[in-house]
Amino acid sequence: MKILDWYILKRYLGTFFMMLLLFIPIGITVNLAEKIDKILENQVPFIEVANYYLDFTIYFANLLFPIFLFLSVIWFTSKLAMNTEIIAILSSGVSFYRFLRPYLIGASIVCVLALILAMYLAPSASRGFNEFKYQYLKKGQEVQETNDVYRQINDNEYIYASHFQPKSKTARNFTLEHFEGNQLKFKISASTLKFNEQDSTYTLTRVDKRIVGADNDDIPSVQKLDTILPFEFDELTPESYIAETLNFTDLNEFIEKEKRRGSGNINRYLVVAYKRFSIPISAFILTIIAVAVASFKRRGGMGLNLAVGITLAFIFIFFDKVFGTMAEQSTFSPLIAVWFPNIVFGVLAVVLLIRAKR
Repeated sequence: MKILDWYILKRYLGTFFMMLLLFIPIGITVNLAEKIDKILENQVPFIEVANYYLDFTIYFANLLFPIFLFLSVIWFTSKLAMNTEIIAILSSGVSFYRFLRPYLIGASIVCVLALILAMYLAPSASRGFNEFKYQYLKKGQEVQETNDVYRQINDNEYIYASHFQPKSKTARNFTLEHFEGNQLKFKISASTLKFNEQDSTYTLTRVDKRIVGADNDDIPSVQKLDTILPFEFDELTPESYIAETLNFTDLNEFIEKEKRRGSGNINRYLVVAYKRFSIPISAFILTIIAVAVASFKRRGGMGLNLAVGITLAFIFIFFDKVFGTMAEQSTFSPLIAVWFPNIVFGVLAVVLLIRAKR
């Protein structure tokens, strides 16, 4: 690499990490000011609070890094333009695409770091962040209640319940059906089901078991039954944030398992999985847009460049949130929803790059 490459690359990475170091403490301070009453009220140990804000830092750095990267590139590139350094570089015979090379090298480094963060570090931080929130900050509130749950729990058995309540580990109007091939062999129905954590058994009340025979069905009934069933209660009603807490390998296995069970939250899990690739890749697109926007002098100076950058950043966030929510709440393709902001801004990047080159 030449002196020019090192000069721009050091400015690229240095400004980006400096912006992270400046804004994350501000985020922690604002969050602490908002939550301090709950923390003191629940007498949360200091080590728990420290771990929470470590997880908070990783969680939000992963969530907001594209915006920080975008604004940092606009900031230092605008300074280069205002100091006429870019004009001097291009006047020396360096092409605009050659000038762009150290930016793309920096984007590659950030992309690799973001992939590692999204695949392995952020999931662990997300688990700690959410568990602390529901244990101390939202104490006494339900994480999730699920209605009309239907699952395939293995190759031969299906379950249904009109209502699952994760906090009390109970279910109402529960049924379990056992098939061999396409033929129903027996069906268990109960008005209520409760999971006993101490011995991993289930207590069923007002139970009817229908055993399908060749000529007649046998339908014994009991008032109460303690038994073992082939599933874990928590697997039936995973928390809404469960996908965020799983690393790359575990998340793929979890999605496949939920697909076999007929989960209604598959789109939500797929959105999380696809974003682990789309957000790091956005580093390249946002870098190109930032360079194209900020690489020449404007009458409004650096302030105008930052205003344009902040506007584009909010549009990117808007597209990301709207299409992600649309995919989670409907049959809209999660793959299209997650990659749509990158596609739109990728086209914009090409247009702005051609214009900047001219």
